[in-house]
Amino acid sequence: MDKLVIGVLAHVDAGKTTLLEALLYQGGCLKKLGRVDHQDAFLDTHTLERERGITIFSKQAVLPFPQVELTLLDTPGHVDFSSEMERTLQVLDYAVLVISGSDGVQGHTQTLWNLLKRYQVPTFLFINKTDLDGVDPSAVMDELKQRLDPNCIDFRDVFQEEFLEAVAVCDEAVMDSYLENNTITQEEIASLVQQRKLFPCYFGSALKLDGIESFVHGLLQYTKPVAYPDEFGAKVYKIARDPQGNRLTYLKITGGGLKVKTILHGTGMDGGVWEEKVDQIRIYSGTRYQAVEQATAGTVCAVTGLKHTFPGEGLGFEPSSCHAVLEPVLTYQVILPEGCDPHTTLLKLKQLEEEDPQLHLIWNGRLREIHVQLMGEVQLEILKQLILDRFQLEVSFGVGNIVYRETITQPVEGVGHFEPLRHYAEVHLLLEPGKPGSGVQFTTCCSEDVLDRNWQNLIVSQLQETEHIGVLTGSPITDMKITLLTGRAHLKHTEGGDFRQAAYRALRQGLKSTTSILLEPWYQFQLELPSEYVGRAMSDLQRMSGVFELPQTQGETTVLTGKAPVATMRDYSIEVTSYTKGHGRLFCSFLGYEPCHNQEEIIQQIGYDSERDIEHPADSVFCSHGAGFTVKWDQVREYMHVESGWKQPDPEEPKETIKSPSSPLPSREMDEELQAIFEKTYGPIKQRNILPRDVAREELEFQKSTQVYKGPEYLLVDGYNIIFASEELKKIAQDNLESARIRLMEILSNYQGFRNTNVILVFDAYKVKGNPGEVIRYHNISVVYTKEAETADAYIEKTTYQLAKDYQVKVATSDYAEQLIILGHGALRIPASSFLKEIELANQQIAEMVEKNNWSGKSLNVGAAFSKAQQSPQ
Repeated sequence: MDKLVIGVLAHVDAGKTTLLEALLYQGGCLKKLGRVDHQDAFLDTHTLERERGITIFSKQAVLPFPQVELTLLDTPGHVDFSSEMERTLQVLDYAVLVISGSDGVQGHTQTLWNLLKRYQVPTFLFINKTDLDGVDPSAVMDELKQRLDPNCIDFRDVFQEEFLEAVAVCDEAVMDSYLENNTITQEEIASLVQQRKLFPCYFGSALKLDGIESFVHGLLQYTKPVAYPDEFGAKVYKIARDPQGNRLTYLKITGGGLKVKTILHGTGMDGGVWEEKVDQIRIYSGTRYQAVEQATAGTVCAVTGLKHTFPGEGLGFEPSSCHAVLEPVLTYQVILPEGCDPHTTLLKLKQLEEEDPQLHLIWNGRLREIHVQLMGEVQLEILKQLILDRFQLEVSFGVGNIVYRETITQPVEGVGHFEPLRHYAEVHLLLEPGKPGSGVQFTTCCSEDVLDRNWQNLIVSQLQETEHIGVLTGSPITDMKITLLTGRAHLKHTEGGDFRQAAYRALRQGLKSTTSILLEPWYQFQLELPSEYVGRAMSDLQRMSGVFELPQTQGETTVLTGKAPVATMRDYSIEVTSYTKGHGRLFCSFLGYEPCHNQEEIIQQIGYDSERDIEHPADSVFCSHGAGFTVKWDQVREYMHVESGWKQPDPEEPKETIKSPSSPLPSREMDEELQAIFEKTYGPIKQRNILPRDVAREELEFQKSTQVYKGPEYLLVDGYNIIFASEELKKIAQDNLESARIRLMEILSNYQGFRNTNVILVFDAYKVKGNPGEVIRYHNISVVYTKEAETADAYIEKTTYQLAKDYQVKVATSDYAEQLIILGHGALRIPASSFLKEIELANQQIAEMVEKNNWSGKSLNVGAAFSKAQQSPQ
């Protein structure tokens, strides 16, 4: 019988456990439906899960059908237990993503979707709670297509013409087949699902069993069996213990089979090779299990007898998994009861770290303290109860601190030498910055003629066996590639530990020799709140160093999405609930590590001194006249015995960004006058200095910008200000204001195509009662109509403040007060008269290009845009 492993994932409270209950009931595995709120759900097996009504640990249930056996894996939905969920993804054949029809796509839903994409898991979607008032399936489908994937297809009315056309668009070969045969086969749909080119969407209410039968039918129809090799392979995804204390290794057989008493081999997390025998094979379904003599490929089972396995380990031909995407962001000190021995407690807590490696237990020998890393407060409460239940220890935790990390900004060679009397080893390492989220990677490019392969393997394994810290705050390093360049051993005096000392010193010396930066965890957030509180929220987010997109209004609710440091946002949900009187909701999910927003402050606060860290030396030890002596890290290169041949690359000259000579800027005297007023009132401007002028000032001035800006350039235009500054547009507006707006949109669309800048055109709509505001896309520009009680000036001011931090921003307006504020934000201002002349000059240049190249208005976009721009609207 074919076997499929299907994981069920969801944002918390989407109804995931209820759906699993409904599937098991529909498949005949349950005689009675359990409920989360009644504390009798089949897969809520732990007391803590029943009490809190959330899934904490992943579990499995077997759902047999005549043609296929489904193994359903239940995963935690709460963000604090995301690491448990992520570990299950590596063994899934398919996934079911449950979405609440009333809530739609939440922040954590987006995180789950990205993880499913990373692990390439084919996915079905079940939109739950459609029986609730206000759930609009069409609106939900639009949101899924927009925020998840355009190939999310509604499977309520299959094989209708509209359905077939939607499926055909997902793949070119299927489209050709559909055009030829006027139909699409079930096999073709199943193949598209398996290739992640199509994502079937089903609707229903799991609590009322509505839509469950059709969903089960879809799972059986549109999934395909997996082909497994004959060679043995398995992937470990979980470590747990049964009530008797037996260690359980949960794994999926990915090739061949596994029998009881089989001898398995592997490499532990410490790099040591182990060989152990399988004592028992259990196939769990809820709390019950069946002991079997043999498990075939595709089976998810728990194995006893293995003491050194770890989550993510590959057995047989399977490679071990790379590091997890989701990482803990907070660290806490474990405060032990009085009289409790910390060493004994540490050994006990290591059991929990085996089950959840992301706990990252850290022993501070100097302070005799145990520290643990966690995702949030809920996980902290659960861990406290687990320690009490399992070890009868009533521990408490200190104040949570942020887990910082460090990386480097440029490649460097690190060198280390260890040569006390009768010892010898030298190591040269290349340290290179890695991609964000890549972790620390180790490799070698050393020739075996220089250093034997066994020594090279030893050095790499010794580097991998420990977590290395940086030189700024003593935080773990990340996002770095470390390559063994060369080294030297002595035929008589070299021992394995010598290379460990030399390698660690080389790594440390490299870190000291280059520029490091501090990284901090960031949240990706979605903030939903009544529109009246948007101003407060945006002010808070800016204060918290957050970055957010333009607000999106949905009825009386406004949605803000963006990212912010965990350090500033970790308790903000309580504040949101307070000032919105319970009407606001904040959803946060871990985004990753990015440069720290207040690096110098944190470095000073932590007070780490790498020179005094005797446990992590950067200096090397040499031998002279029978005695060892130490050489400081910044002088050690002169004493090295080996040359690697690596040379520091020449620093790249920053490329000057040359702005178009037709981009007008205001006069120096006007800018200085504005600056004097601003500084007299608010103090010195820090964002941007007045640019020097060496050219003669004319009515239309030109200048090359020597500042290097990252990313796109933005132009914000005060729509009505420009209309009434233009004689042509003002005349049109006297007859029909709408025609004047359209005319300005056409002109700016043409201008954008020529200048290739991001144009945002803003119109006042603040006097329109009940107006929620609107942002539309007109050809290639964005057009904003402000909401009630919000002027165009206010919108431009807040948008300029946000964008000018990272991008070059220009604002076209003649409003003097607005120019003053814009200057303070660090943006460039363009008076309306100068901007209109810039447009006129751009049109002239377009005309010259058209004439020179003899372009036809019918065949080329620029020509068409030019012709259209020359015509006045009727």
